Amino acid sequence: HEPSMMAAKLVTGVMALLCVGVAYGSNLEKVCPLNLRGGCGFLGVYGSVLDPIALRMKTLKLQRLIRHRGPDGSGIHVIKAKEDGRSHAVAHERLAIVGVMDDPGLKTEVTSDQHPHLHTLSGNQPLYSFDGSKSLSVNGEIYNYKALQKLVKSKQQFRTASDCEVIVHLYDEVGERVAEMLDGDFAFVIMDEKNSEIYAARDPMGVNSMYIGWASDGSVWFSSEMKCLLGDCSRVEQFPPGNYWSSKTRTFTQYYKPAWISFASAQNKLDFTALREKFVAAIDKRLMTDVPYGVLLSGGLDSSLVASCVVKMCDKAGKPRPATFSIGLKGSPDLINARKVADCLGTEHHEFHFTVQEGIDAIQDVVYHLETYDVTTIRAGTPLFILSRKIKAMGVKMVLSGEGADESLAGYLYFHKAPNGRELHEECVRKMFDLYKYDCLRANKATMAWGLEVRVPFLDKDFMEETMSLDPEKKLIRKGEKDQFIEKWALRAAFDTVDEKGEPYLPKEVLWRQKEQFSDGVGYAWIDGLKEHANRVVDDYMFSIRAERFPYNTPSTKEAYYGRMLFEQHFPQSTAALTVPGGPSVACSTAKAIEWDAAWKAAAASGSMLDQSGRAVAGVHDSAAKVF
Repeated sequence: HEPSMMAAKLVTGVMALLCVGVAYGSNLEKVCPLNLRGGCGFLGVYGSVLDPIALRMKTLKLQRLIRHRGPDGSGIHVIKAKEDGRSHAVAHERLAIVGVMDDPGLKTEVTSDQHPHLHTLSGNQPLYSFDGSKSLSVNGEIYNYKALQKLVKSKQQFRTASDCEVIVHLYDEVGERVAEMLDGDFAFVIMDEKNSEIYAARDPMGVNSMYIGWASDGSVWFSSEMKCLLGDCSRVEQFPPGNYWSSKTRTFTQYYKPAWISFASAQNKLDFTALREKFVAAIDKRLMTDVPYGVLLSGGLDSSLVASCVVKMCDKAGKPRPATFSIGLKGSPDLINARKVADCLGTEHHEFHFTVQEGIDAIQDVVYHLETYDVTTIRAGTPLFILSRKIKAMGVKMVLSGEGADESLAGYLYFHKAPNGRELHEECVRKMFDLYKYDCLRANKATMAWGLEVRVPFLDKDFMEETMSLDPEKKLIRKGEKDQFIEKWALRAAFDTVDEKGEPYLPKEVLWRQKEQFSDGVGYAWIDGLKEHANRVVDDYMFSIRAERFPYNTPSTKEAYYGRMLFEQHFPQSTAALTVPGGPSVACSTAKAIEWDAAWKAAAASGSMLDQSGRAVAGVHDSAAKVF
């Protein structure tokens, strides 16, 4: 693919030259606007007893721990409160998309003897309110920012073209209501210098990672990743999605309360057109980018639908098709199926192989970056971590992925055991609100470890409203029946049609392929090899005293013990272990769903070793080809 990659770089270079060329020989009024979209890392401190200089030095040091999330620039703002003399700080590590300065205030200060292409670091966050009294540090993408800009009463010119700047201006006018007005994926803190207050919020599903910590001096800390907080905070937690925290109340407030949480509200009729159109709209929002981007393609239903819709949008707009990327052991199911899909869609496909040993060698870094010891998250996070490094090295800064469909549409194989619609819906709700502990955590941190941003259209608010409000009877799997004979039947059937050109979205053998968990799909030998390695490292004596060493979330397998051991080496603080959930699970189920199957329930009660692999669902794991 070398010639096509060279062409992509040439196009990028020409675009940059065109942008700069607008300003050449002219005044700065014509410089391209600054665009700050993209993933980042942030840190906020409220109420430290350190003086501003000491807090600044400490914050700068801690920023290095999350610089992988934003290698393109840094920013910091520190103040001292007049009332109590305590210090506050917000800091930011930026992943730049387009970085040409466009600060109206600075433009007027440019003199004739200065270079016509004067650039400053003003593009870095924090972003400030019009009067400069409030500072925002944010990791996020706000998809409805243009509509929100119209709601800002002040008619002053926005300093940047950032989709996030509107957050601080809206907070200035509507206060704590701002989080519920946002449509996007975000995690942020706003420092109010005038009133010595701080406000922090996280997106509804926790797509972007965020932690909160409490220090012994009474200060409260916020960060994109836990590692920034452990040295100073005696208690650290994941910041709950769909919530904001305000220094006014010093507590969390849940702003995201969808009606579909209740079974009684999930009674909508199945509308294939609405399901399809809202998914396409969710993808369209997430193509808000000016950098080279791609699609993570496993060859399964979810990622293949994302790739198909993106390709159709690009063709319609006359834009180049995105590159697609896959990873697996040689001959693995994902590689074979991804290649078929890419050939069908006509994308520039990049296939990467890894060995079991290469995966094992990466696990220490995976645990450090993902900040978890959850078995499935490590299994699936390792190949994604390896793949993300390769993608970023190719100059790509953003990818779309398929997380979230299995939770909202009952796609995991264990859903075959759901006894009725009510229990299925309640399990979907539990899975949705646990995403930030597992899949969202993995997707965000495995990619951002290399400064690569991931976007997840299946977790779009409007699309979730459609899928989660659907009558759960339409999500039940009725094997052998004409309809609903396979998991996520509604989504498959919605796209088992042709587009406006009369072309199918996907070949039927892809559209109706059975669910394959990512950690399985990259090659069954990966999980088996990881288990064998853990069995060699963790001897029988170590495992026999596991409850003494790890009284919280005691590992039930040697593989789980191995992950926990690596986690403790990186994060020995007891509060760190408490940020990771536990409990029995089969094929990614919650503990509650184990009650659906007598064999699972008996195994869990006896303390037997249940497995997270989809292969654990006996009598269900078949190939889609057998259905036809």
